[in-house]
Amino acid sequence: MIPLKRSLSHPPFIFNKSNSKSLRSLIKNTRSTNETFSSPIPIFYFKFSDSTMPIFAANSSSFSKVNTYFPDSVNQPTLTSTAQTFPQIRTFCVKRTNPNAELSASNDIPIVSTVSGPIQTSQPIDAGSSMRKPISLWPGMYHSPVTNALWEARSSMFEKSGAEKDSRTELVAKTPSMSRTSIAYKFSSDYILREQYKNPWDEMRMGKLLEDLDALAGTISYKHCRNGDGATRPILLVTASVDKMVLKKPIRVDFDLKISGAVTWVGRSSMEIQLEVTQSTPDSPDPSDSVALVANFTFVARDSKTGKSSPLNQILPETEHEKLLWKEAEERNKMRKQKRVAEKKDVDNRDEDRLNALLAEGRVFCDMPALADRDSILIRDTRHENSLMCQPQQRNIHGRIFGGFLMRKASELAFSNAYAFAGAAPCFIEVDHVDFFKPVDVGNFLRFKSCVLYTELENPMKPLINVEVVAHVTRPELRCSEVSNKFYFTFTVRPEAMKEGLKIRNVVPATEEEARRVLERMDAERSQ
Repeated sequence: MIPLKRSLSHPPFIFNKSNSKSLRSLIKNTRSTNETFSSPIPIFYFKFSDSTMPIFAANSSSFSKVNTYFPDSVNQPTLTSTAQTFPQIRTFCVKRTNPNAELSASNDIPIVSTVSGPIQTSQPIDAGSSMRKPISLWPGMYHSPVTNALWEARSSMFEKSGAEKDSRTELVAKTPSMSRTSIAYKFSSDYILREQYKNPWDEMRMGKLLEDLDALAGTISYKHCRNGDGATRPILLVTASVDKMVLKKPIRVDFDLKISGAVTWVGRSSMEIQLEVTQSTPDSPDPSDSVALVANFTFVARDSKTGKSSPLNQILPETEHEKLLWKEAEERNKMRKQKRVAEKKDVDNRDEDRLNALLAEGRVFCDMPALADRDSILIRDTRHENSLMCQPQQRNIHGRIFGGFLMRKASELAFSNAYAFAGAAPCFIEVDHVDFFKPVDVGNFLRFKSCVLYTELENPMKPLINVEVVAHVTRPELRCSEVSNKFYFTFTVRPEAMKEGLKIRNVVPATEEEARRVLERMDAERSQ
């Protein structure tokens, strides 16, 4: 008798002694590779992947529940279809979904807390509306429930874009309400969803929320580009920048949350999407006090074949509020252009006195470390890094790594850096303006480098920790490395930790290059 070999990921099924002889003879007499055989009971089959390792599997179309047993050793196989009592049993349920269901083109997109097939749309985005397995159980699945459902909806738009005949050149004017989309996170009732968004301190994982914001902004931009017949012009929409986001109040993971947004401004080939994160809690039942975060995303359109800028559908604000948002977005767009022009100017004329003042303590650290201030630390001693290969599972519908993924990874590294620096769990306050300089492709070697750039200790009960994260796109084959993004996060620590004697150290630069970076960030903060 040839012993049955198995891997840990393919546990054996339990068999009846009544059928063991027929099964033994079948295995003994058949040794050819890649042949499949059905057992007398139709829910089982086995396949010879090689001459010594038959693989047993279950036919999910024939049953709803299967018991599998994990013994310490493999004994003589016996076949059974009746339930027996064993020390270790797992029960798996198979529940089918309707493969013909389609996502509707309404303003509401189904958001699910687990992974499944298409879902019908009727109510505002529900994070717990399906019978899927938790995303955390899917190997290689990094998407959040929101990005998963939003991309399903976006894919349905692309399925309708095959009719390029008239929609290639035709542009239409659309109102902001036509692109408005909202997401409802039912944290209070959906345990699986809540588990995916909370950190070890039972607080919101801000990195996942930033990822969802980018995914929602992208979906809204595609809805704006759709024409009346549901077709989408053959263009690429990419995240160009994200304006500064300031957390107005803490976001709790045990109360329902809502994100809503729409296109507020459109230029020739760029558009701005404004998103609002709202949450009503017992502390703020008033809807006017429920806004926790406002985010403005800028997307640019590129021709899918030439890569050049592509015109967009224009926008027609209707209400007074929409007209006000358009004016504010127009002002922000002008300020961005002025900022880009100012950044191109020579920075060598910067105030030398401020530069020397910053470098004074750093020079003591370098030249006389024994006499350095014990309440200070060099920037280079706060560095942390994270490297990863960009996998196909992390790409967007255009085959590139999507901006929300980069924002989440940068946010989580910044949080870890602030945690290691402060010695206590940090609290997110804001993320500054983000520019996307270079695209990140599948197969790129991505390196995130972070450091605490400076601290603000004027308020002893609310010290501010400013963390810089720089993303480098590295291509070893070409021996090149380019900066893809620069992120600037601000954290603080809880007053309770400060009352217990926690002390935040001052951070000082050791080189002129570090000092210039600090001055640039300080000036950028003051100008906003």
